[in-house]
Amino acid sequence: MSLRDWFWIILLGAIWGCSFVFNAILIREIGPLWVTSLRVGIGALGCWVVMLALKKSVPRDPKLWLQLGGLGIIAYAIPFALFPLAQAHLASGIAAIINALTPMVTALISHFWIGGEKATPTKLTGVGIGFVGAAILVSPALAGGGSSQLWAIAACLGATLCYAISLNITRSYKHIEPTAFAAIALTGAAVVSLPVALIGEGLPVMTRPETFGAALAIGLLSTAFTFQIMYRILPRVGATNFATTTFIAPISALIIGVTVLGETILPIQVLGMFVIFFGLLFIDGRIRHIWSRRAATM
Repeated sequence: MSLRDWFWIILLGAIWGCSFVFNAILIREIGPLWVTSLRVGIGALGCWVVMLALKKSVPRDPKLWLQLGGLGIIAYAIPFALFPLAQAHLASGIAAIINALTPMVTALISHFWIGGEKATPTKLTGVGIGFVGAAILVSPALAGGGSSQLWAIAACLGATLCYAISLNITRSYKHIEPTAFAAIALTGAAVVSLPVALIGEGLPVMTRPETFGAALAIGLLSTAFTFQIMYRILPRVGATNFATTTFIAPISALIIGVTVLGETILPIQVLGMFVIFFGLLFIDGRIRHIWSRRAATM
């Protein structure tokens, strides 16, 4: 890849890592349902502004709107609510590390998905290693009887499952213009999330400046902006190279969570993070390529 592509991948990974910190700031004053509503709502508005600025045509098929709106609920509304819900009992860095399991869960779901990509022995090995890493992350909660933390970890894993399912569904919509895809899907997520938040949590009360700042940042920066870049560079760099963003997101979340929010990370949880990363190396084929090169030179 070019240096420009690496720049965007590192930037996206860092921004998505910051989204976990934005969640942590938001849940100090508003509920998780409003966190996801603000994120998808502001993100959708940002995408529509980009649509107008770029003069992109809007799909007019009502069936397509319903399909993409439904996909937005699975891909955005549900996981965007599960992560802040979990972060009431879990550090931002840990939530970001669990999010790094997404490629592993995706590989597993895709193997059984009709028309999906079948997992190779190397990928299955990576999935197994990744879940060992997840078990290491869970071990402090098991040892201490932390049921709330266990529940939070399960919620994060549920979010990665939503991502995995939505990624397999998204393959059917490759013909849709990326900006329109993101705008319609986020709009569908917002249409469902806003009334659910009103019914479940009432009107939000936001008094702190950092809450308003985090809401704008997670909606415009972590969602609208990153989606525009993601859908444009993904066809150029390929899914394997793009997946390296999952290496960067937990690192930025850990650093900011510890330095800015005063969160604590246990050494065994750091070990779990490295085990998950090692599993990712198997899934994206890097370990196999390294071994193949060494075997060829011997």
